[in-house]
Amino acid sequence: MNSNFKVFIKGIIDVSPLMIPVVPFGLIFGVLAIDVGFSPLETMGMSLIVFGGASQIVLLQLFSGGASSLVIISSVGAVNSRHLLYGAVVSEHLSDLKLIWKIVISYFLIDQAYAISNGYLKKNKDQNRYFHLVGAGATCWVIWQSTTFLGIILGAAIPEKLGLSFAVPLTFLALLVNDFRKFINVIVIIVSGLVATLGYNYIPFKAYAIVAGLTGLFAAMILTKMVKTNE
Repeated sequence: MNSNFKVFIKGIIDVSPLMIPVVPFGLIFGVLAIDVGFSPLETMGMSLIVFGGASQIVLLQLFSGGASSLVIISSVGAVNSRHLLYGAVVSEHLSDLKLIWKIVISYFLIDQAYAISNGYLKKNKDQNRYFHLVGAGATCWVIWQSTTFLGIILGAAIPEKLGLSFAVPLTFLALLVNDFRKFINVIVIIVSGLVATLGYNYIPFKAYAIVAGLTGLFAAMILTKMVKTNE
């Protein structure tokens, strides 16, 4: 078996356990997108182009709330800005690659793929080690597109009167479960949640998501510095 293919398969195997929660997440996105008024083509297009679960859910939430295009684009950009950090971290392992490969890998560099492949890239110095990231990212891509498509089919079959928009905050709560283990994370979640809730009707241009996110980052910075000072 070709060594590149072996590394690619290892990426698939390593990331597979993280795909379990992605399945219901993708289904919910597909259902919600249809529920808030997106066409099946628009919904699949979003998953293919944006390819970012959390930012796509944010887009749906803001769109259903009547936010302006500027606020929606800014919010999606803010949520996806973490990928800049991912890219900066793995770039040192991919400096010898051609530009086309860097572009391909950057498309697949999502949360789960980064979490799995970053450790592999650090431990292995083989020239073909980046195939691990491609395998992990491609697996995430296939699962996300497939579940989005299934969600579209389910969304089209569910009567509009049922209203599934309530699932958006429930999905975010599910994403936050692991963060409740650290005290600082809990404080940041509470602060940003309060700002978003209180600012929903008072912050202009429906920019409450952006303001809440920035407030949460500021709170995290202060709390982190306080903890380091006391150590």
